[in-house]
Amino acid sequence: MAAMKYFVPALAVAGRAAAQCSVAATSTIQNAGDASALASCSTFSGSIAIATGTTGEIAIDGVQEITGSLSATNVEELTGITGDSLETIGGTFNLDTVQILSTLNFPRLTDVRAIEWNALAGLQGLVFTSGIQMASTLSIQNTQLNTLDGINLQTAETVYIANNDYLNDITMQIGNVSDSLVLTSNGRNVSANFPNLIWGNVMTFRNCSTVSVPSLASTNGSLGFYSNFFQSLVAPNLTMVGGDLSFANNDDMTNITMPQLQTVTGGLQIANNTELNAIGFSSLETVGGAVSFVGSYETVSLPELSNVRGAFRLASTSDISSACTKFRAMHGNSGVIRGNFVCRSGSGSSGTSTSNGDDSSDGGSSSSSSSGSSSSSTDGTSGASTVYVSGATALMGVVAAIFGML
Repeated sequence: MAAMKYFVPALAVAGRAAAQCSVAATSTIQNAGDASALASCSTFSGSIAIATGTTGEIAIDGVQEITGSLSATNVEELTGITGDSLETIGGTFNLDTVQILSTLNFPRLTDVRAIEWNALAGLQGLVFTSGIQMASTLSIQNTQLNTLDGINLQTAETVYIANNDYLNDITMQIGNVSDSLVLTSNGRNVSANFPNLIWGNVMTFRNCSTVSVPSLASTNGSLGFYSNFFQSLVAPNLTMVGGDLSFANNDDMTNITMPQLQTVTGGLQIANNTELNAIGFSSLETVGGAVSFVGSYETVSLPELSNVRGAFRLASTSDISSACTKFRAMHGNSGVIRGNFVCRSGSGSSGTSTSNGDDSSDGGSSSSSSSGSSSSSTDGTSGASTVYVSGATALMGVVAAIFGML
C-alpha cells in the first residue's frame, strides 16, 4: 500500500478558471485548515483520508470531483464531513468506526464508485439533496440511520444493508442488481421497496416487515426469504428464478403469490412458515432441483407442474393425504417427479410404494414393498404418519443430503 503523506498545498494550474490538483499518494487531512486548502481545486486527482486524530467537522468545499477515494477510519472525534460542491467520488467512500459522526452533508453528490460504511453509531440521517444515483457497491452496516433518503441507486453490482437497528425504510428505484442484494437484521419494521427492480442475481431478504418487488421478472441466482415479519409476499411478474427459491421461518406469512412463475432452476423450499396454510404456484412447470415443503400447511396446488428433476418431499402436521395421493401418481413412470418421493401427513394417511426404501431419516419408520401395497407408520415425535415412495435404495443418506435442514 502506498505510504500515507500529509496534505501539501494544492498545485494551481495557471490560466485555468479552476485549479487541477493531484498527488502521487493518498493525502491526509488533519484539520479544517488542510481541508480549506483544497477549495481552489475543482478536481482532486488522488485519494483523501481523514487522519485518526482529526476533531470536529471537516468541510471539503469547492471540490467537485475526487478521482480516488474519500475515507475516514477509527477517527474517534470526527463529528461531520461536508462538501458543498462535490459531485463525484471515483473510488470508495469509506467510513469505518467513526462513532460520533452525526453529519454527512453532500448536497450535490450523485456518483460514487463504492459506498462502504460500518460502525457509525452517531449517524442518523443523510443530507444528499441531489441523491446518489450511481454506485457499483453499496454496503451499510451498524449505523443509526433511520432512512436511506438521498441514496437512490439506478443500478448496482452489490447491495448489502445489515444490522442498522433503526432503519425502517429501504426504498430505491434500482432497476437491476448484477451480483447480490442482501437485506438482513435492520429495523423491526423495515419496509423494503424496490418498485423498478426487474432483474437480479442472488437476492436475500431477512427480518423485513414488508418486501415489495412488483416489477421483478427474473433472477439469475437464488431468491430467499428468511425469518421475515410480513404476512404476504407478492411478485406478480416473476417468471423465472435461476437458482433456489426459498421461504423459511417466516412466522407471520400467510400468503405467497407468484402467478406467473414458470421455472425454478434450482430447488424449491418452503419450510417452517407456521401461519402458511396453503401452498400454490399456478403456473409453475419446472423445478431443476429438489422440492421440499415442510410445515403445517393443509393444501398444495401445482396444476402445471411437469418436470421435477430432483427429489420431492411433502411433510405437514396437517392432513395432506390428498396431496400425497396426487403427487405420488406423478412419480415414477409418469416422469414428472424423477427423484425420490416422500410424503408425510399428520392425518395417518397411507400410500403406495414403488420400490423398497427406508424412511428412518424422517424421525419414524415405514415399510414399503415393490408389490405396490400401502405403507404407513406413526412418527415417534410428531404423531404423523408416513407415506413413502422411493425411486432408489439407501434413502436415509439421500434424504439427509438433500433435506438436511430437517
